[in-house]
Amino acid sequence: MTNQETKEKYAELALRTGVNLQKGQALLINAPIEGAEFTRIVVRKAYEMGAKDVHVSWADDELSLLKYEHAPDEVLAAFPEWKVKLQESFAEDGGALLSIRSTNPDLLENIDPSRVAMANKAAAEALTNFRRYIMNDKITWSIISIPTGDWAQKIFPEASREDAITKLWEAIVKIVRVDREDPVAAWQDHNDTLKAAREVLNERKYNKLLFKGPGTDLEIGLPKGHIWKGGSAESEKGIMFNPNMPTEEVFSVPHKYHVNGTVASTKPLNYGGSVIDQFSLTFKEGKVVDVKAEQGGETLEHLLNTDDGARRIGEVALVPHESPVSQSGLVFYNTLFDENASCHIALGKAYPTNLEGGSSMDEEALDKHGINDSLVHVDFMIGSDQLDIDGVKEDGSTEAVFRNGTWALNIK
Repeated sequence: MTNQETKEKYAELALRTGVNLQKGQALLINAPIEGAEFTRIVVRKAYEMGAKDVHVSWADDELSLLKYEHAPDEVLAAFPEWKVKLQESFAEDGGALLSIRSTNPDLLENIDPSRVAMANKAAAEALTNFRRYIMNDKITWSIISIPTGDWAQKIFPEASREDAITKLWEAIVKIVRVDREDPVAAWQDHNDTLKAAREVLNERKYNKLLFKGPGTDLEIGLPKGHIWKGGSAESEKGIMFNPNMPTEEVFSVPHKYHVNGTVASTKPLNYGGSVIDQFSLTFKEGKVVDVKAEQGGETLEHLLNTDDGARRIGEVALVPHESPVSQSGLVFYNTLFDENASCHIALGKAYPTNLEGGSSMDEEALDKHGINDSLVHVDFMIGSDQLDIDGVKEDGSTEAVFRNGTWALNIK
């Protein structure tokens, strides 16, 4: 297992660069019970940095599984009001949110997908207001991961549980740059690189992007006033933070009605404790009209049927194939990592911050600009070293953006 010093550095990175915790600010942490040791390090450091209050909401995969196995439908279909109030109270107080996501990818593989979909929808509906704080960057928030036994053994099935956890720690530490002498400084350099990439794309003001690769021939229209983001973000109060660690993407918002063609997944998608793999979606005028999947097809259908917006996309993200996550050669079965190994798109809700003035618009105004709304936001991977992307400008001229999975533009 990684040593104490490394865990201390990782915890500090999550607080300083992830949520950028301020003195006198409250902190809400979502964490797996298996990661209690690391979480306690985060809590201690948060108080040392001047946090006024730190609350941890623990998650236990085994307890979650027992609930899905035995609880009646009416329990799964109702999200507790006290959980809503807990999260909203921290957001209203200007608190930061740190989520440590390390779930077993196969946890719910034997559970009826309709029960999982029922619970997911109930949670999404109940947390609609809280999600606005996140998706409009009204508060600082960040997502990281630490190894847990079942997850590690999914990635390293031939290793013992202990060895698998060690191997996963080693991979995570390298990918999130905790192995550097000064991880905070390394992340500043990395954020500068992503900023340069998004500035190049923002200058181009593409009308649409054309994706071509094995099984993929997709056209994604971009709304007028779209903004490319990536790396660090800025909260409503002007605090810089990193929502995802790792992050290797620059991303923007598609036009909800201007997506046409077929796209094929290139990595497994872990959604709601089940794996969806080898799937393709066909879009017409922005909406999914045909679905094929070799694994997890029923789960995918439940996802798409969550609401009308779940059949449209809310994000398009570009990630070069040489990203550290991709170069690790691992499939993580964890979207936080896998989406940063590959170009991806997201079914469901768009980030209003990806549109000029979007964070101050209501749902009706956003819809008029082609910005999708939904209870879900689920990224899936479409990139590989065989993906080509072209950008089409307002005048109809076309230029190469990606060739063979990496930048064709001059990104300094």
